[in-house]
Amino acid sequence: MQYKLLGRSGLKVSELCLGTMGFGTEGGWGADKDTSFAIMDEFANAGGNFLDTANVYKLGTSEKIIGEYMSNHDRDYFVLATKYTLKDNLTNPNASGNNRKNMMRSVEESLKRLKTDFLDVLYLHIWDDITPIDEVLRGLDDLIRQGKINYAAISDTPAWVVAKGNTLAELMGWSQFIALQVEYSLIQRTPERELIPMAKHFGMTVTPWAPLAGGALTGKYLKGEQGRVKAESNRRDENSERITKVVMAIADEIGVSPAHVALKWTMQQGFSCTPIVGATKVDQLKDNLKTLDVTLTVDQLKRLDEVSAIKLGFPGDFFNEDAVKVNSFGGFYDKVEKRR
Repeated sequence: MQYKLLGRSGLKVSELCLGTMGFGTEGGWGADKDTSFAIMDEFANAGGNFLDTANVYKLGTSEKIIGEYMSNHDRDYFVLATKYTLKDNLTNPNASGNNRKNMMRSVEESLKRLKTDFLDVLYLHIWDDITPIDEVLRGLDDLIRQGKINYAAISDTPAWVVAKGNTLAELMGWSQFIALQVEYSLIQRTPERELIPMAKHFGMTVTPWAPLAGGALTGKYLKGEQGRVKAESNRRDENSERITKVVMAIADEIGVSPAHVALKWTMQQGFSCTPIVGATKVDQLKDNLKTLDVTLTVDQLKRLDEVSAIKLGFPGDFFNEDAVKVNSFGGFYDKVEKRR
């Protein structure tokens, strides 16, 4: 396992992040405590140190399992990230949302479940379209100054909101968001329109969730397997099948699984990217870890890019065009360099 800096910080995280949404058996699925412990052991033994959870995962059980594990292991070895925003109880009208009251309450509850004095990374889980972004940034900065969190990050939020927040934080001397968590995969490339260019501009690390598109990119649906939850239409349509077939073909060429190809594609896109790999079985994690030994060639990347290409829309596609531009002063025509 190699280590990378998380965004514009000195925080060193492993190339893969372990997603723990499945730690717990609520809802009739997931890993029990012993299996979850074994998964974290396997991850740590491979050099993994970056764990991703949230206050609502398995009704708080995910955090509780991690907390019990941490109480018997080196807490400082791990980079522990959790989230706040979504409703985790019914006690009051402010038990959800991005507001400061919910932020402070949620962090205190997460610290108790995780049996720790501090969080390494706190994500805003999803934008509520209500709370002023300055309220969010000031609250996060206060938590950092109090030593309850080390870094702030954000998930599932429009690019313009994140950009406004980081710009305001820079102006005010507050801590900025260092990571952006969004759905991103060969089947879901729409973040390339605004979110990823924004992240690159601010030096943020992208931490994709569902980098395997809910398992679709492993080829399991083409083989007739069914997912735990009915997949969204864009993961089962003709376009996703066409993309998956190319993933499977490249996997056959280099003797690895389709999951390795799909994961590695996210890691070789020319920007800081640490995909989140979930696991409810040790064998699933072991297989995902083999991605670290895979390197896709320029030709393979090109084939994957071409089969999964999306229309960026305006102004993205406009910027990418080869255009002839009229010089308004002399009437000359200048070739505009194609840029990406």
